[in-house]
Amino acid sequence: MKNIKELKLIEGNFSPDEAREILMNVFLGKIQFHQNKKFSSEERFGKEDINAVNRILELKKSMIIISELIDIAKQNNETLKITSEVKIQLSKSKI
Repeated sequence: MKNIKELKLIEGNFSPDEAREILMNVFLGKIQFHQNKKFSSEERFGKEDINAVNRILELKKSMIIISELIDIAKQNNETLKITSEVKIQLSKSKI
């Protein structure tokens, strides 16, 4: 079995409204995941998970960029071509 799997997550042309719904849901899901990690770290260890905090900030910045692109597409009556792929690779645990 090959150690790397490549899976299509999103592929196609979307209206600005469809693109906003798809992309914001993906990014909000990732933000929620990292907020849960941050909360868990605070509860268990009494300190923030700095990696989760940084990733939340990165994702929020990405959402601003996405929103701006979608607004431009909407103003220009354009669609958005979105391609997203997930690559999964097996590796030895560092624990």
